[in-house]
Amino acid sequence: MKPAAKRQSLNQPQRKSVLDRALDRAWKQVEPLFVINTESDYQRARKDLDELVDEIGSDENHPRAVMMDTLATLVHAWEEEHHPIPATAPRKVLAFLMEQHGLKQQDLKEVGTQWLEPRALSQRFCLGSGS
Repeated sequence: MKPAAKRQSLNQPQRKSVLDRALDRAWKQVEPLFVINTESDYQRARKDLDELVDEIGSDENHPRAVMMDTLATLVHAWEEEHHPIPATAPRKVLAFLMEQHGLKQQDLKEVGTQWLEPRALSQRFCLGSGS
């Protein structure tokens, strides 16, 4: 391309190709699925993700599996930034869950006696610490 012609093409607005116009139209349709800027966007994305999980399950060959994976990644990123899970000792998590579900130690026999000893719920014991 000659320098003058090159300068002229840079100054003139480029015409979009048929493909570009088609992609722009398609993106306008799917953009709401993949943009999470607000809490309401996040809630909608969680609902959409739940529906995709119900439909797809673990079928990696499903036509929407990549969409589900992408949306899950976006939801996870939002959660990491806006809804972080505080670091908590495993013993406190176990005690909380047992209380929330009205469970006693004898209700969890299948877990194994090592984890159900009274010291598991005491301040000195931390699950996974090996002590």
